[in-house]
Amino acid sequence: MTDLTWNDLDRKAVDTARVLAADAVQKVGNGHPGTAISLAPIAYLLYQKVMNVDPSDDLWLGRDRFVLSAGHSSLTQYNQLFLAGFGLEVDDIASLRTWGSLTPGHPEVHHTKGVECTTGPLGAGVSNAVGFAMAARRERELYDPNSAPGESVFDHFVYAIAGDGCMQEGVASEASSLAATQDLGNLILIYDDNRISIEGDTKISFSEDVEARYAAYGWHTQHVDFTNGFTEYEEKVQELYDAIEAAKKVTDKPSFIKVTTVIGWPLPTKAGDHSVHGSALGDEEVAALKKELGFDPEKFFDVDPEVLDHTRANAAERAAKAHEEWDAKFEAWKKANPEQAKLLDRVLAKELPAELDGALPTFTDEKMSTRKASGKVLTAIGAALPELWGGSADLASSNNTTIEGSGSFLPSERGSHDWEARKDGRTLHFGIREHAMGGILNGINLSGLTRAYGGTFLVFSDYMRPSVRLASIGKTPTVFVWTHDSIGVGEDGPTHQPIEHVASLRLIPGLDVVRPADANETAAAWKQILSHTDRPAGLILSRQDLLNVDRSGGEYASTDGVAKGGYTLIDASEGAPKVVLVATGSEVEIALAAREQLEGKGVPARVVSMPCVEWFKEQDDAYKAEVLPDDVPRVSIEAGVTDGWRDVLGCNSASLGLDHFGASASGKVLYKEFGITAEAAVELADSLLK
Repeated sequence: MTDLTWNDLDRKAVDTARVLAADAVQKVGNGHPGTAISLAPIAYLLYQKVMNVDPSDDLWLGRDRFVLSAGHSSLTQYNQLFLAGFGLEVDDIASLRTWGSLTPGHPEVHHTKGVECTTGPLGAGVSNAVGFAMAARRERELYDPNSAPGESVFDHFVYAIAGDGCMQEGVASEASSLAATQDLGNLILIYDDNRISIEGDTKISFSEDVEARYAAYGWHTQHVDFTNGFTEYEEKVQELYDAIEAAKKVTDKPSFIKVTTVIGWPLPTKAGDHSVHGSALGDEEVAALKKELGFDPEKFFDVDPEVLDHTRANAAERAAKAHEEWDAKFEAWKKANPEQAKLLDRVLAKELPAELDGALPTFTDEKMSTRKASGKVLTAIGAALPELWGGSADLASSNNTTIEGSGSFLPSERGSHDWEARKDGRTLHFGIREHAMGGILNGINLSGLTRAYGGTFLVFSDYMRPSVRLASIGKTPTVFVWTHDSIGVGEDGPTHQPIEHVASLRLIPGLDVVRPADANETAAAWKQILSHTDRPAGLILSRQDLLNVDRSGGEYASTDGVAKGGYTLIDASEGAPKVVLVATGSEVEIALAAREQLEGKGVPARVVSMPCVEWFKEQDDAYKAEVLPDDVPRVSIEAGVTDGWRDVLGCNSASLGLDHFGASASGKVLYKEFGITAEAAVELADSLLK
């Protein structure tokens, strides 16, 4: 047992956090006060006594990471950021959930200093925390592989707080299972077992022993019971502190600490009631809480200056000490590891290496699937981008997501005859856990010192859509590799043939949806995706072989146009085009065949390859008008729902697509039977011309 210093000012600081939570929700009239009140001592313990964080440098490389998976209880974190001096002031707490405030309803990364990831959808933060923990281990092996365990400047802990709702969501289960497989000894998850959700007591729908479940996963587990009353809670804080210290010593397993609490405690009449979970407490209850804690019930957002001086001075002193020790180690590391230091500088500057262009392959094969081309691109650029790593949800051989020869990111005992486990391995194995894969990838990329991608079939992007959406909200540069992109999947049938997926993904603001037409466009797409560090991308790839356009003779444009999202692949043979055929991915070769037929009939036709609508929309109006002239009819060709194309093409246009589900047959048969053909495209063009 390590004695924990806990004085009268610490006690009052905890109570201040409780009162601020009550006042903030009461003022705005909505929010989640109960958990923030009962978790105040636990959050205070983490920020003031446990974690290495620096309020003056919230992006300090040596910091521990904190994830509030129970993001609805955002005040649990905001109050500690305020008390520790991360930039929030009492007016920010009072502005909770209001326009323009730094304290939105759920924590948002890049919006509030000290917030590491956007949380709120329950359980998602658990997957992010697993990603942060995996990233820490990979960063250590990439930048400081020769240091002793626990001695690297890149070693740190990841702390997360989750609630009953998180434990019920499947994404947390998926991620927690993988965390045990990965032996993530740097991850400590605190589970707030308050047994309350919106519908009341969780026993109506949730009866399992969660601690036993985590033990079965392979986690190190402990239990601290906070339900013994007001006078004894400080003993429980000491017990939790000891549990955290014990968890930090377990280096071969992630740690799970179940903390049994009473939601809203010490509210005088509503503690333990589900009404305090997601509603304002009412003026009477707030006043009674203040009396209970020795605060003036007539004062609101009342913070004793002595308390604030104490908490901010303590946080600053702890940070200065930790930072000073870390800085000395960091300087020694830089001198001993000049190449890794150079790599770190480049990654922190968010720059791609100059040698990347030379590493990108050029494909001369007549035909190749874009999934295969993507795999070859990854292997080719692996040496130039040592920070790049990734894998798939049990589909490595189908998604082609392996950087060949790089080994697997696995503990030594987890290797198999198919996969070599290496400390510096770059191949990730997510198992059949698409949703967790997305959240873990987001955590890795938010950690900031590596770049991670993950793959599955496009149709299964449905399983992971919440993670994709959170990546877009958080401007996280995750690369989602989605293969088997159309009815070209063939015999697997409609359950595995994505129809609505590309269009629906384009509806997510901030997500680049990239569907290259051939192998060389795939290489160019990877380069452009990697050049963006402020947004996620979905790379949509074919299962079937596609025609590789021969650009060497000058008839067809180079792949430079890929970066603009849409470009003229081949123009009309004579004069201005009378019709423009716009296609993506596997349908570009259909557009090329349709152009040949139109030209044969004396109709000058242009083919525009549009691998990324989002990139095309970013171009200036002059370029867009040059590629898609306003006075020329336009036909889109894409083997999916046609929704959305009118917005790109304008009024004088038509779309060839598939507004119904597929069937089980070969891909070639399906394209013919469903009318996704050059002949059908020509018919649409003729109808517009008439």
